[in-house]
Amino acid sequence: MSSQEEILNDGRFSRITRDPRFWEMPEKERKVKIDKRFRAMFHDKKFKLKYTVDKRGRPVNYTSTENLRKFYALSESDSELSESDSKEHTEKKKKKKKAKPKGEGDS
Repeated sequence: MSSQEEILNDGRFSRITRDPRFWEMPEKERKVKIDKRFRAMFHDKKFKLKYTVDKRGRPVNYTSTENLRKFYALSESDSELSESDSKEHTEKKKKKKKAKPKGEGDS
């Protein structure tokens, strides 16, 4: 840490602290916002890959969906919609199951 402090105190590098190009990206802006059209990529089987080794050949135990969650986030307005949509979807399934049984048809 002391070497980093020396660099910042050095007159040649003093502009680094004031230059926005060298600032850290805010936590809110790090993830790319995904709208509701693409939310299926978080839970669809087509997007899920199981990794066994990393790029250097070391064994790992994670899937590609964890990477997707790391870099992408649902936009805030759509995340609220997705929660309500998922509730509506489960309610529709329950209603369909409560419909009349197959044995009783129009005779």
